[in-house]
Amino acid sequence: MTKGKKYIDAAKLVDKTKLYDSDEAIALLCQTAKAKFDETVEIHIRLGVDSRHADQQVRGAVVLPNGTGKTVRTLVFAKGDRADAARAAGADYVGDVDYVEKITKENWFEFDVVIATPDMMGVIGRLGKVLGPKGLMPNPKAGTVTMDVAKAVNEAKAGKIEYRLDKTNIIHCPIGKASFGAEKLTENFNTLVGAVLKARPAAAKGQYIKSCVIATTMGPGIKVNYAKLG
Repeated sequence: MTKGKKYIDAAKLVDKTKLYDSDEAIALLCQTAKAKFDETVEIHIRLGVDSRHADQQVRGAVVLPNGTGKTVRTLVFAKGDRADAARAAGADYVGDVDYVEKITKENWFEFDVVIATPDMMGVIGRLGKVLGPKGLMPNPKAGTVTMDVAKAVNEAKAGKIEYRLDKTNIIHCPIGKASFGAEKLTENFNTLVGAVLKARPAAAKGQYIKSCVIATTMGPGIKVNYAKLG
């Protein structure tokens, strides 16, 4: 695939052989955002663990101090008072079996985060095959299986993101928009990296962070000096 002129111009700003300190990398990243739309900034962290082993899984969630810059649509599975609390907190969709059927029969996915009370997990269990691959299945570790659905909705709207290893032991996460500027992106970057460091499994041996790259949607990757991340 041929690269566009804007990408080539942005790539000229980046020394591919250099490991940049995080502050320097993020300042440079802001210079490489040349698209006509507000590009998403993503971080890619490769860890020295083996995700095939249960005791080396790295997964959790964290609220970014400056949010993600994205409007988050929430679907809550709850009944009674919990459903009322979810609606009061600003949940976009609240229901139970009706939404299970809407997803399975209509292939409906007009939502970004799914939250459920523990008693509803049996009802939505059959959605595992469609929500799981999309990373949307509620999970206690991510705080999306909870009795406090109002808090979960508020956190999702405020910019809570889930991080988890893929099959190649890499975490891919959005940490904001290019328009945020270096200071806000740095705060979000440090918050996410701090959470990943705290989530280090006891079974992980040797070097934990193997590499770290940040990039905008259309921009070149910038290597961060992972040795200084902890």
